[in-house]
Amino acid sequence: MSFQAYLDNIQKKTGKSPDQFRTLSKRKGLSSYSEIFSWLTSEHGLGHGHANAMAHVILGTHIDRSSQEDKVSRHFKGAKESWRKTFDGLMGKVSGFGSDVSLAPTSSYISVVRGKAKFAVVQVTTEVMSIGIKLKGIPATARFQESGRWNAMVTHRARITKPKDINAELLDWLRKAYANAG
Repeated sequence: MSFQAYLDNIQKKTGKSPDQFRTLSKRKGLSSYSEIFSWLTSEHGLGHGHANAMAHVILGTHIDRSSQEDKVSRHFKGAKESWRKTFDGLMGKVSGFGSDVSLAPTSSYISVVRGKAKFAVVQVTTEVMSIGIKLKGIPATARFQESGRWNAMVTHRARITKPKDINAELLDWLRKAYANAG
């Protein structure tokens, strides 16, 4: 669920906007995360995730002013920098699938999305660029293994150990995942 979806659901449930919650919390003299979180759960019936999101909005700590490029670049620091050219080449090909392909970097991996639907993830270590692909109902192969506990958001995982591993077979799997995300 996106951060904005959390806020939208909170407003539907409570009838209050983030600005209204901010005003109410100031009136009550709440200033710390724990005070605000407790107030949101006890007095407004918000669950953990929703109270967490709203508490951060009230405090203004939810804003990450980094550009998307900065967020992607964080994944290629130090010894992982050698993967950047391979990643950029792959994303150049994947973006050719459609104008609705975008990246949504997190702290641990980079999501590849079509519109709002994730169809792949990329995670880089010094030795391997792992590509997770979301293709339900497709049996695993030697190359495209079940993702298992590695990442529950995708169904398969391909380990790229050299740039030549980015080939027509991998692109075909990614293209199918993109098509299924539509």
